[in-house]
Amino acid sequence: MPGRMCWLPLSGTDGNKILHLQIEPNQPWRPYTTFPQFAVPDYQIVGSSKGMATYHKLFKAGWTVVSSSEARGY
Repeated sequence: MPGRMCWLPLSGTDGNKILHLQIEPNQPWRPYTTFPQFAVPDYQIVGSSKGMATYHKLFKAGWTVVSSSEARGY
């Protein structure tokens, strides 16, 4: 079963959002970099979002995209 994806700020940063993944609904959201089995190298494009290449891969594989507010529970 495919997981879920969401763009959330990385803790301890200036608020820039990166791709976060959730494998099971009861698990916490974690940055895509903590899932080497799913992550692919980022695009080498200035200004590209961190995780965009992984997002494209997982979206094609049927993963669900969740809004930031839904991921945060409000």
